[in-house]
Amino acid sequence: MTHPVQGGTPLRRIWLCADDYGISPSVSRGIRELVQQGRLNATSVMVVAPGFGPAEAAALHALNGDTWRVAIGLHLTLTAPFRPLTAGYAPTRDGTFLPLGETLLRGLMRLLRPEALKAEVTAQLKAFVAAFGRPPDFVDGHQHVHLFPQVRDAVLNAVREIALDAWVRQCGSAVPLHKRLHDRKAILLDALSSTFRKKAKALGVATNPAFAGTYDFAGPREPDYAARFPAFLDNLPGGSLVMCHPGFVDAELERLDPLTTMREREYAFFASDQFLRVLSTSGVALANKNSA
Repeated sequence: MTHPVQGGTPLRRIWLCADDYGISPSVSRGIRELVQQGRLNATSVMVVAPGFGPAEAAALHALNGDTWRVAIGLHLTLTAPFRPLTAGYAPTRDGTFLPLGETLLRGLMRLLRPEALKAEVTAQLKAFVAAFGRPPDFVDGHQHVHLFPQVRDAVLNAVREIALDAWVRQCGSAVPLHKRLHDRKAILLDALSSTFRKKAKALGVATNPAFAGTYDFAGPREPDYAARFPAFLDNLPGGSLVMCHPGFVDAELERLDPLTTMREREYAFFASDQFLRVLSTSGVALANKNSA
């Protein structure tokens, strides 16, 4: 395939993935608008979200009608306040998955139930297939839960059985460690991703070469996303993934997730000419179906 060039240098093609499709009507609408504008080329779907249903699936699927626009993945969800699809899933609290921290701790201590994980991951994959008529293009995890000990084994084995052509998100950074010692979340994701990549390779499951997009959503002040985004593209090899969370705020989002107004700031940036200038200056373009 011939890649566009800028100044004689081939552009790096990346995946810009909007997480949380289906979490609320306004978030889903914002994601679809950016896909239509050519500002996103991937999104991952929360099939367990109360707001996700046939209409939301059909509206997203329709964007790949005459022309391919977007890779559609499964956003595996195993943390509160969401509820499992499988009746026998355990442990739960008041009918919902456990909180993020407790889920990670139980995974590290190997206290999660492998059979329950396998059944729930399989159920979410099959729910995606039922909604879209095909397996996902890729699989990732809400709050990166797919990287957790025990969970990762269930995910990789289920992908191998149900969606062998899908790739799975790993969250290892391309930025040298000494340049991001302040980012504890990214360091934790690096550590989890190192084992995840080895397990994926052993099973023949593809992963993205590098990952970017994390930042502190809950700091004392909302970060300037437009100023932060260019650094996500530094050292990022072609085929890598940048995670994002654009959308609009509605009552359903406020009920389910603490990340609210920052979604609108991300949306505004991606819809702007500034975003296009950042891509051009960085020598980056969005990947398409044939450049994965």
